Amino acid sequence: MRLLCLSGSLRRESFNTKLCHEIATVAGEGVDVAVATLHGIPLYNADDEAADGLPSAVAALKEKVVACDGLLLSTPEYNNGIPGVFKNAIDWLSRPTSDIGRVFGGKPVALIGASTGGFGTVNAQTAWLPVLRMLKVQPWFGGAFRLSKAASAFDDDGRLADDVQREQLRAFLAGFAAFCCCETQR
Repeated sequence: MRLLCLSGSLRRESFNTKLCHEIATVAGEGVDVAVATLHGIPLYNADDEAADGLPSAVAALKEKVVACDGLLLSTPEYNNGIPGVFKNAIDWLSRPTSDIGRVFGGKPVALIGASTGGFGTVNAQTAWLPVLRMLKVQPWFGGAFRLSKAASAFDDDGRLADDVQREQLRAFLAGFAAFCCCETQR
């Protein structure tokens, strides 16, 4: 099973990118997790799309989403909502609108996230729900992973410092992988 973990942050030391790399290390046998970021994706502009088509970074990420069996969105939370750069990337991936079904239609999707606040990314994850509904994905609601106080959650190597959190992440991924397996067999 091929899963893609997409980090919604551009920061060099992004907690969400670290979380994606960590989820790749806790994946069980038969589950391969690739990590992708938003680097190179420009601001969406319909004039640019009409003149030049999809930017190469968008086209490449789009094909990674198409090729995966399940998509993990690792979302930061900015001002109690979805970061603009992350929503922008999803907007690009949904272009042209006639391609939404090929890219997202029926795709199993799970939300995770890391934030420096005390509530993790509960508001950002909730804000993603109308977007996911519009894309006609199959959201997984069988578990939740919202890493709070992320500034102190990772060690110097970028790994989760707490074994309990690592086990929670492993259990979350195992549940999502099982969901993806059931969805792809339908």
